[in-house]
Amino acid sequence: MKRTLLILYFTISLISLQAQQYRLKGIVLDQSTQKPVVGAVIQLESVSSAQTTNEAGTFSFGHLEGKAYTLQISFIGYEKIVRSIDLKKEKGVLTFQLKAGNINLSEVTVQTKNAHKQQIINNIDINLRPINNSQEILRVVPGLFIGQHAGGGKAEQIFLRGFDIDHGTDIRLSADGMPVNMVSHAHGQGYADLHFIIPELIENVAFKKGTYSADQGNFSTAGWVDFKTKDVLDKSFIKAEAGQFDTYRALGAFDLLSSAAKKNGQSAYIAGEYNFSNSYFDSPQNFKRLNILSKYNQKVGDNSYLNLAFSTFYSKWNHSGQIPDRAVENGSISHYGSIDDTEGGETSRTNVNLQLLTATQNGRLLKNQVFYSNYNFELFSNFTFFLVDPVNGDQIKQFEKRNIFGYNGSYSIPHSIGGRSSEFITGINYRYDFTKDTELSRTLNRTDLLEGIKLGDINESNLGLYLEENITITPKLGVNAGLRYDVFRNRYFDKLADNEGKASAGIILPKLNFYYTPGKTIQFYLNTGKSYHSNDTRVVVPQGGRDILPAAYGTDLGLNWKPFPKLFINAAAWYLWLDQEFVYVGDAGVVEPGGKTRREGIDLSARYQITSALFFDTDLNITRPRAIGEEKGADFIPLAPTFTSIGGLTLKGKKGFSGSFRYRFLGDRPANEDKSLIAKGYFVSDLQLNYAVNRYNLGLSVNNIFNTQWKETQFATESRLKNETEPVEEIHFTAGSPFFARLTLMVYLGKN
Repeated sequence: MKRTLLILYFTISLISLQAQQYRLKGIVLDQSTQKPVVGAVIQLESVSSAQTTNEAGTFSFGHLEGKAYTLQISFIGYEKIVRSIDLKKEKGVLTFQLKAGNINLSEVTVQTKNAHKQQIINNIDINLRPINNSQEILRVVPGLFIGQHAGGGKAEQIFLRGFDIDHGTDIRLSADGMPVNMVSHAHGQGYADLHFIIPELIENVAFKKGTYSADQGNFSTAGWVDFKTKDVLDKSFIKAEAGQFDTYRALGAFDLLSSAAKKNGQSAYIAGEYNFSNSYFDSPQNFKRLNILSKYNQKVGDNSYLNLAFSTFYSKWNHSGQIPDRAVENGSISHYGSIDDTEGGETSRTNVNLQLLTATQNGRLLKNQVFYSNYNFELFSNFTFFLVDPVNGDQIKQFEKRNIFGYNGSYSIPHSIGGRSSEFITGINYRYDFTKDTELSRTLNRTDLLEGIKLGDINESNLGLYLEENITITPKLGVNAGLRYDVFRNRYFDKLADNEGKASAGIILPKLNFYYTPGKTIQFYLNTGKSYHSNDTRVVVPQGGRDILPAAYGTDLGLNWKPFPKLFINAAAWYLWLDQEFVYVGDAGVVEPGGKTRREGIDLSARYQITSALFFDTDLNITRPRAIGEEKGADFIPLAPTFTSIGGLTLKGKKGFSGSFRYRFLGDRPANEDKSLIAKGYFVSDLQLNYAVNRYNLGLSVNNIFNTQWKETQFATESRLKNETEPVEEIHFTAGSPFFARLTLMVYLGKN
C-alpha cells in the first residue's frame, strides 16, 4: 500500500510539474518585407516582465501554466497585435506579422529585461523624422551637432557631450556593423566619412552616449552610433531633386526579386544616387558624388539568415576653406568668399560586407560578419594662407590609400539565474588596416610638390574580446555587466627617414549598468564604464608605444519617464574623465599633448504627441568641459560646446500633407584655452513639406528658412594674408548655408 501511494505521489507531482513547464515561443516579422522585427515588445497576461524580440525576431516565455493567455505585441510605427493563446493547443514556434501603422506614443513602454539594449528615443525619431539628406544622418543622435567646412565632400566636424570630436576621434561610427572611423588617417585620427550611405535606405539608427557598451571598442568615449540600412525594399522608387546653387540629385532603388521570393525568405535590390552642386560659396564647388549599394538576402533553412552587401562611393569637389574675420570685415571678400580657391579633394570607398545570423531552437544567437574596404583619400587645404611660405602660400596635400579587413562575431545564450531570465554574450572583433604612401606635403596649385613633410606606410591591427551578462534580478531590477579587452599592434615605416618602428599595447574595459523599473512608465538607470580612443600610429611608434590607448571613465545617472501617455522624457546627469593623450595633428605633421580633461553635464530629451498626427520634440544639453591641471581661466577646452538645443514640430500624415519645422541652437563657446576668442553661436531653422498622392510624393525642403547669416565651423587660427607683414590669430570660419530651397519628386514603381 505504501509503495502504491508513493508511486501515486510522484506521478501527481510529475504531472503538476509538467503543467507548470509550458513554453511560448514566437517570431515577429514585418508583413511587407518578411524580415524579422528587432526590439518589438511582447507582453503576456499575468507575466510580470515583458520580452523584446532579438535580432532574429524571436522571443520566448518559459515556466508557464497550461492555460489561455492574452498576448500583446507592439512596436512603434506598427499596428498592435492582441491575440489569445491557449498553450495546451498551440504547438511549435508561432509566427506573428506586424503591419505598418500610425505612430502612437501611448504604446511606448519601458521595461527591465534587456533595458541596456532598449532604443526608445531612436525608434521614435527614426519613425517621425525620416532621413532625407546626408546632413541629417548624424543629427538623429540627440545633442549631436555637425559642421561642414570643405564644400560637402569632406567628413563633417562633430560635436557631442562637450567634445569637439573633430571628424570622429571620440565617437565610434559604424554602418551595418562595419567600422566607419579610420585609424591613423591622413587628415586626423578617427576620421569618419559617412557619405557612402544613401540616406533614404537607412532603416534605423542605434546609438548610446557614454562608455558603457562592452561590444563597442575604439573611439567609444562620447558614445557610439550604428546605422542600419534596409535589407529589403518594400517598394522600388526613383527620386529627383533640384535646388538653388545648381544643386541636383538623382536616386533610384530597385527591387530585383518577386514578392513570392520574399515570402520564401529571399530578396535583392540595387540602388544608386548621383549628386551635383556648386553650393552657395562665391567660388563654384563643382561637387560630385556617386553612390551604389546592392544587397542580397537569403533565409538559409529555418534558422539562418545570410546577408551580402556591396557598395561603392566616389566624390570629388572644390572648396573655399576657412576664411579669417578680418578679410570679411575689411571688405576684401564676402561672407561666402575664399582666400585660396584651389582647395579641394577626391575620395572613394568600396565595401564588401557578408553577415550570417543563426538562431538555434533553444533561443541562442550566433552572428558572424566579415568585411573588406578599399579606401582612397586626397585633400588639398590652406588654413594659414602665407604664414609659413610668404611666396607660394601654405597649401598642404594629405593623401592615403588604405585596405581594411575585419571580422565581428558574437554568441548569445539565454538562460536563467534563480528562475529569472538572463542572457550571456561573448564576442570578438578584429580589424586590420594597412595604408600605402600616407602623405603630408606642401604643394602649389595642387600640382607642384614643394616639400615632403610626412610619407610612410601604416600597419595597424586591433583585436577585441568581450563578455557580457544581462541579468534580471527582480521584475523591477536589471543589471548589465561587461568586460572587454582590446590589444593593438602598430607598425610605421617612415619613407622619408628610411626607418621602421613598432609598438603594442592592451587595455581592459569593465562596464556595470543598473536599470530599476518600478512601473511601465518610469525607469531609473546608473551606467558606469571605461573606454578609450587609440592614438595615431605615427604618434605612438616614435614614443616607444607610450599612451597608445588613453583611457576614458564615465558615468550616467538618468531616467526614462512617461508622465503622460503621449509624453516621453529622457534625462541624464553625466561625468566623463579622459586620460593624457598625444594628438597627431594631420594638418601640420606634429604631435601635441592633449592633457587630462573632464566633462560633466545634463542631457534632456522630450517627445510629445500633440495630436494623432502632430509631434513635438526637443533636446537640451548643458556641458561644462575643462582641462585638468591648468590654471583657472586658462582651462577651457577650445570649441567644446557648452549649451545646445535641437527640436521641432513634425506632421506625420499617412497620406496627403506631412512635414516638419526644425531648429538647432549652438551657444557661444570658447575658441581657445583662455576664452579670449569666442566662437559665436547660431540659431538656424529648416522646413520640410511633403504631399503624397497614390504613387507620387512631392517635397519642398528649405534650409535656413529665415536666411540667418551664421558660421557653421570656427577655429582660432594664426594666419597671414599676402599683404600682411605680421601674423594674426583670430576666428577663421566656414559660412553656413543661407536660404536654400530644393524641390523633390519621388515616384514609387509598381502597384500602389
